[in-house]
Amino acid sequence: MDKKIVKSRLLSVALIGLSLALIFYGYQRGEAKIVLDKAVQICMECIGIG
Repeated sequence: MDKKIVKSRLLSVALIGLSLALIFYGYQRGEAKIVLDKAVQICMECIGIG
């Protein structure tokens, strides 16, 4: 039973680590700014200002 728990935890930690690495990679490429710019543009169109 202990081996199953250890494997499960290792898989969870590995997936969290991979997720953080990909988030950091996207941030370094400037993806956060692109997404924010698109969100602002959509909001401006919906409100009717832009």
